[in-house]
Amino acid sequence: MTLSIGPQHPGSGHFRFTVKVDGDYIIYCDPDPGYVHRGEEKMCEYRNVIQNIPHLERPVIHDSTNITYAYSLAVEELVGIEVPRRGQYIRAIASELNRQVYTLYWLAIYGIFLGHSTMFMWPTGDRELFIDLLEALTGARVTHAFNIPGGVRNDMPDGFKDRCLRQVRYFQKRLKEYEDIFYNMPLFRQRTEGVAVLSKEDAAKLGVTGSVLRASGVPYDIRKAEPYDIYNEIDFKVQYMKTGDCFARSYVPFLDMQESCHIIEQLLDKMPQSGEVRAKLQPNPKGPPGEAYRRVESGRGALGYYVVSDGTPKPYRVKISVGSFRNMLALPYLLVGQRLADMPAVYWSLNYWPVEADR
Repeated sequence: MTLSIGPQHPGSGHFRFTVKVDGDYIIYCDPDPGYVHRGEEKMCEYRNVIQNIPHLERPVIHDSTNITYAYSLAVEELVGIEVPRRGQYIRAIASELNRQVYTLYWLAIYGIFLGHSTMFMWPTGDRELFIDLLEALTGARVTHAFNIPGGVRNDMPDGFKDRCLRQVRYFQKRLKEYEDIFYNMPLFRQRTEGVAVLSKEDAAKLGVTGSVLRASGVPYDIRKAEPYDIYNEIDFKVQYMKTGDCFARSYVPFLDMQESCHIIEQLLDKMPQSGEVRAKLQPNPKGPPGEAYRRVESGRGALGYYVVSDGTPKPYRVKISVGSFRNMLALPYLLVGQRLADMPAVYWSLNYWPVEADR
């Protein structure tokens, strides 16, 4: 029997894939992406490097600072811009806050599709803490247009450091409750442990990234491997596991949230107390003809931009490499041989965001 899942199915998140089943076992899977918007890369050729920011964050609106982070780094390399240190710190803080927003959203969706209503409501509620912080920092709740070539749009508001520390420390206590309620729950472990194992070797061959790669025993994080801005001055661990199953792929993002809290505390402690937050640019900044590729560790893994300049204010070409597209390649490999009932646990363990892959 052939089943078509999505793109209208709420469990597929605007993504379509077809599976063939023999009894209740999946014997074939064919991903069919492309049902959301396309054309982000082409639209970049009709706007200057600053005007590109608001629409480039649309593919992942709840991780908008990370998807514009790599673009800003690439443009800064092309144009020859040095970001002030205070701007680098604020940019990293916004990046880590947005990482929490994305991961909590993903965790909530994962919970509801495993039938765990509390696992949907708790992350959804706690996510508001970080949305409130980003609103105070950037002036917008969802899409921030905060990272720009040269730094960030605005400085921190008064009292932000104390407010941010207070909410981060509250969330650290909540994470201990998350572990008890979600990850130590027998039903959750039964549905995820030993299910759809991706070995270390196969993870490397498939080219997966982010938490999917680290759950298979590869401790690789762009923030550590290729530090950008001030990440080489921050002490943090690259969280990983070795089992490569659905449980590991769901637990590594949880460990990432813990580590992200430590990173935010360090950033707030070490950042310069005053100074510029962005470099002064010409109205239509442009650099000499050339090309640049820069990437960051987003909520879905490695996210990179390849930008080509012909010496005008508008990019000649922009190509985006996203974690979701790379992790989607593992879906047929992992689903074949699994029971149909395990499909949601496998699919959402890939930390996949369809809109980003379609871009």
